[in-house]
Amino acid sequence: QGSVVVHGADVTHVSSNKRDMGFVFQSYALFPHMNVYRNVAFGLRMRKVPKAEIQQRVQEILGVVHLDSYGDRRVGELSGGQRQRVSLMRALILDPDVLLLDEPLGALDPIVRSSLQQELKDIFQSLGKTVILVTHDLHEAAYLGDVLVLLKSGQVMQQGTLEQLKNQPADTFVTKFITSQRSLIEI
Repeated sequence: QGSVVVHGADVTHVSSNKRDMGFVFQSYALFPHMNVYRNVAFGLRMRKVPKAEIQQRVQEILGVVHLDSYGDRRVGELSGGQRQRVSLMRALILDPDVLLLDEPLGALDPIVRSSLQQELKDIFQSLGKTVILVTHDLHEAAYLGDVLVLLKSGQVMQQGTLEQLKNQPADTFVTKFITSQRSLIEI
Protein backbone atom coordinates (compact mmCIF):
# COMPACT_ATOMS: atom_id res chain seq x y z
CA GLN A 1 0.00 0.00 0.00
CA GLY A 2 1.29 3.47 -0.74
CA SER A 3 3.57 4.90 -3.37
CA VAL A 4 7.23 5.09 -4.24
CA VAL A 5 8.46 8.64 -4.82
CA VAL A 6 12.02 9.41 -5.94
CA HIS A 7 13.09 13.05 -6.27
CA GLY A 8 9.45 14.12 -6.27
CA ALA A 9 8.43 11.73 -9.06
CA ASP A 10 5.97 8.91 -8.38
CA VAL A 11 7.62 5.76 -9.75
CA THR A 12 5.15 3.30 -8.21
CA HIS A 13 3.92 2.07 -11.57
CA VAL A 14 7.18 2.55 -13.46
CA SER A 15 8.82 -0.71 -14.52
CA SER A 16 11.49 -1.71 -11.99
CA ASN A 17 14.25 -1.61 -14.63
CA LYS A 18 13.39 2.04 -15.33
CA ARG A 19 13.31 3.29 -11.73
CA ASP A 20 17.05 4.03 -11.50
CA MET A 21 17.46 2.01 -8.32
CA GLY A 22 20.18 -0.43 -7.40
CA PHE A 23 19.39 -3.52 -5.36
CA VAL A 24 21.73 -5.71 -3.33
CA PHE A 25 20.38 -9.01 -2.05
CA GLN A 26 21.43 -10.86 1.09
CA SER A 27 22.07 -13.94 -1.04
CA TYR A 28 24.40 -12.06 -3.45
CA ALA A 29 22.34 -13.06 -6.56
CA LEU A 30 25.45 -13.25 -8.72
CA PHE A 31 25.57 -15.11 -12.01
CA PRO A 32 27.58 -18.29 -11.25
CA HIS A 33 28.54 -18.88 -14.89
CA MET A 34 30.18 -15.43 -15.14
CA ASN A 35 33.43 -14.19 -13.70
CA VAL A 36 33.68 -11.14 -11.43
CA TYR A 37 34.27 -8.73 -14.31
CA ARG A 38 31.25 -9.93 -16.30
CA ASN A 39 29.00 -9.87 -13.20
CA VAL A 40 29.89 -6.24 -12.48
CA ALA A 41 29.70 -5.23 -16.15
CA PHE A 42 26.32 -6.93 -16.73
CA GLY A 43 24.10 -3.86 -16.25
CA LEU A 44 26.32 -1.68 -18.39
CA ARG A 45 26.25 -4.27 -21.18
CA MET A 46 22.44 -4.36 -20.96
CA ARG A 47 22.44 -0.59 -21.35
CA LYS A 48 24.70 -0.94 -24.40
CA VAL A 49 27.51 1.17 -22.92
CA PRO A 50 30.61 1.14 -25.19
CA LYS A 51 33.10 -1.63 -24.37
CA ALA A 52 35.99 0.75 -23.58
CA GLU A 53 33.85 2.65 -21.08
CA ILE A 54 32.68 -0.61 -19.49
CA GLN A 55 36.30 -1.73 -19.04
CA GLN A 56 37.30 1.56 -17.44
CA ARG A 57 34.30 1.74 -15.10
CA VAL A 58 34.53 -1.90 -14.00
CA GLN A 59 38.23 -1.60 -13.17
CA GLU A 60 37.62 1.65 -11.26
CA ILE A 61 34.75 0.31 -9.21
CA LEU A 62 36.48 -3.00 -8.42
CA GLY A 63 39.39 -0.93 -7.12
CA VAL A 64 37.05 0.78 -4.66
CA VAL A 65 36.55 -2.56 -2.88
CA HIS A 66 40.07 -3.91 -3.44
CA LEU A 67 39.00 -6.51 -6.01
CA ASP A 68 40.72 -4.97 -9.04
CA SER A 69 42.86 -8.09 -9.53
CA TYR A 70 39.86 -10.47 -9.24
CA GLY A 71 38.15 -9.73 -12.57
CA ASP A 72 38.92 -13.14 -14.09
CA ARG A 73 37.84 -15.17 -11.07
CA ARG A 74 34.59 -17.07 -11.11
CA VAL A 75 32.25 -16.05 -8.31
CA GLY A 76 32.36 -19.59 -6.88
CA GLU A 77 36.03 -19.01 -6.04
CA LEU A 78 35.28 -15.98 -3.85
CA SER A 79 34.67 -15.71 -0.13
CA GLY A 80 31.29 -14.49 1.13
CA GLY A 81 32.65 -11.02 1.77
CA GLN A 82 34.15 -10.83 -1.72
CA ARG A 83 30.88 -11.99 -3.27
CA GLN A 84 28.98 -9.32 -1.38
CA ARG A 85 31.44 -6.68 -2.61
CA VAL A 86 30.87 -7.84 -6.20
CA SER A 87 27.11 -7.68 -5.67
CA LEU A 88 27.39 -4.16 -4.27
CA MET A 89 29.63 -2.98 -7.11
CA ARG A 90 27.26 -4.49 -9.70
CA ALA A 91 24.52 -2.25 -8.28
CA LEU A 92 26.70 0.83 -7.84
CA ILE A 93 28.28 0.78 -11.30
CA LEU A 94 24.94 1.87 -12.74
CA ASP A 95 25.05 5.03 -10.59
CA PRO A 96 21.49 4.62 -9.26
CA ASP A 97 19.60 7.45 -7.57
CA VAL A 98 18.59 5.07 -4.77
CA LEU A 99 20.43 2.02 -3.49
CA LEU A 100 18.36 -0.66 -1.71
CA LEU A 101 20.23 -3.16 0.46
CA ASP A 102 18.36 -6.19 1.80
CA GLU A 103 20.36 -7.51 4.77
CA PRO A 104 23.56 -7.43 2.71
CA LEU A 105 25.76 -8.55 5.60
CA GLY A 106 23.41 -11.05 7.24
CA ALA A 107 25.09 -14.18 5.87
CA LEU A 108 28.64 -13.15 6.77
CA ASP A 109 30.73 -14.16 9.75
CA PRO A 110 31.25 -11.45 12.42
CA ILE A 111 34.82 -10.52 11.41
CA VAL A 112 34.00 -10.12 7.71
CA ARG A 113 30.74 -8.37 8.62
CA SER A 114 32.57 -5.80 10.75
CA SER A 115 35.12 -5.14 8.01
CA LEU A 116 32.42 -4.72 5.37
CA GLN A 117 30.45 -2.38 7.64
CA GLN A 118 33.41 0.00 7.63
CA GLU A 119 33.78 -0.28 3.85
CA LEU A 120 30.06 0.33 3.36
CA LYS A 121 30.13 3.35 5.65
CA ASP A 122 32.99 4.85 3.62
CA ILE A 123 31.22 4.11 0.32
CA PHE A 124 27.89 5.51 1.55
CA GLN A 125 29.54 8.73 2.72
CA SER A 126 31.21 9.21 -0.66
CA LEU A 127 28.07 8.46 -2.72
CA GLY A 128 25.85 11.40 -1.92
CA LYS A 129 22.85 9.19 -2.70
CA THR A 130 19.91 7.74 -0.84
CA VAL A 131 20.75 4.33 0.59
CA ILE A 132 18.04 2.24 2.24
CA LEU A 133 19.42 -0.60 4.33
CA VAL A 134 17.15 -3.31 5.71
CA THR A 135 18.62 -5.03 8.75
CA HIS A 136 17.49 -6.62 11.99
CA ASP A 137 20.77 -5.59 13.60
CA LEU A 138 20.23 -2.29 15.43
CA HIS A 139 23.98 -1.82 15.95
CA GLU A 140 24.55 -2.13 12.20
CA ALA A 141 21.70 0.27 11.46
CA ALA A 142 23.02 2.81 13.96
CA TYR A 143 26.58 2.51 12.62
CA LEU A 144 25.63 2.82 8.94
CA GLY A 145 22.54 5.00 9.02
CA ASP A 146 21.77 8.65 9.50
CA VAL A 147 18.07 8.04 10.09
CA LEU A 148 16.67 4.83 11.58
CA VAL A 149 13.15 3.67 10.80
CA LEU A 150 11.77 1.03 13.13
CA LEU A 151 9.03 -1.05 11.48
CA LYS A 152 6.52 -3.50 12.88
CA SER A 153 4.37 -5.47 10.44
CA GLY A 154 5.06 -2.90 7.72
CA GLN A 155 4.07 0.07 9.89
CA VAL A 156 6.53 2.79 10.82
CA MET A 157 6.68 2.79 14.60
CA GLN A 158 9.30 5.53 14.91
CA GLN A 159 12.02 7.17 12.89
CA GLY A 160 14.92 9.30 13.97
CA THR A 161 18.45 9.02 15.24
CA LEU A 162 19.48 6.25 17.59
CA GLU A 163 19.56 8.82 20.39
CA GLN A 164 15.96 9.82 19.66
CA LEU A 165 14.81 6.20 19.67
CA LYS A 166 16.68 5.52 22.92
CA ASN A 167 15.74 8.71 24.78
CA GLN A 168 12.28 9.47 23.34
CA PRO A 169 10.67 6.15 22.35
CA ALA A 170 7.31 6.63 20.63
CA ASP A 171 5.60 3.73 22.38
CA THR A 172 6.13 0.52 24.35
CA PHE A 173 7.07 -1.46 21.24
CA VAL A 174 9.99 0.89 20.58
CA THR A 175 10.97 0.83 24.24
CA LYS A 176 10.96 -2.98 24.34
CA PHE A 177 12.88 -3.26 21.08
CA ILE A 178 15.55 -0.78 22.16
CA THR A 179 15.82 -2.41 25.59
CA SER A 180 16.23 -5.87 24.03
CA GLN A 181 19.09 -4.50 21.92
CA ARG A 182 20.68 -2.45 24.73
CA SER A 183 23.94 -4.41 24.83
CA LEU A 184 24.36 -3.83 21.12
CA ILE A 185 23.78 -0.11 21.13
CA GLU A 186 26.01 1.16 23.88
CA ILE A 187 28.08 3.14 21.41
